Amino acid sequence: MSKQPRADTAPELALRRLLHSRGKRYRVGWPVPGMPRRKLDIAFTKAHVAVNVHGCFWHGCPVHATWPASNADWWRQKIEKNKVRDEETRHHLEDLGWTVVEVWEHESPEEALERVLGVLEGQRDEGHGESTAMTVGDAG
Repeated sequence: MSKQPRADTAPELALRRLLHSRGKRYRVGWPVPGMPRRKLDIAFTKAHVAVNVHGCFWHGCPVHATWPASNADWWRQKIEKNKVRDEETRHHLEDLGWTVVEVWEHESPEEALERVLGVLEGQRDEGHGESTAMTVGDAG
C-alpha cells in the first residue's frame, strides 16, 4: 500500500488541469480544519468548496468496488474504515459550512468538472454546507 500514490493520481490531475484551463484556482492537499492528518484533494478556500477524488477500489465505489480473494476479511475491514473516515470528514466539513463534491475515478473528468463548476457557480447565490455525490443510479 505504501507504493500507492496518495495524491496526484491520474483522475485528480485530469480534473485539476481542466479546472485550471477554466481559470479556476485552488489549493491541493489542503488540511481539513480541525482534523489533523486529513487533507482535501482540491480546496476552493474562499468559496468553502472541497473536492475529493476517490479511487473506486480504495474508497469502496458502489459501482466498481471489488473485493480481493486473498486476505478478504482484512481488505473488507480496511475499505469499510476508509468509507467511515470519508463520511466523518464530509460531515465535519459540512458542519463548518463547506460544500463537499465527491468525484469517483470512473467519472469522466469533463463530467466531474461540470459538477464542480456548478457548485462553484451556485455558491454565489446559495448558502454553503451541502454535498454533491454521484449515486449508483447516476454512474455512467
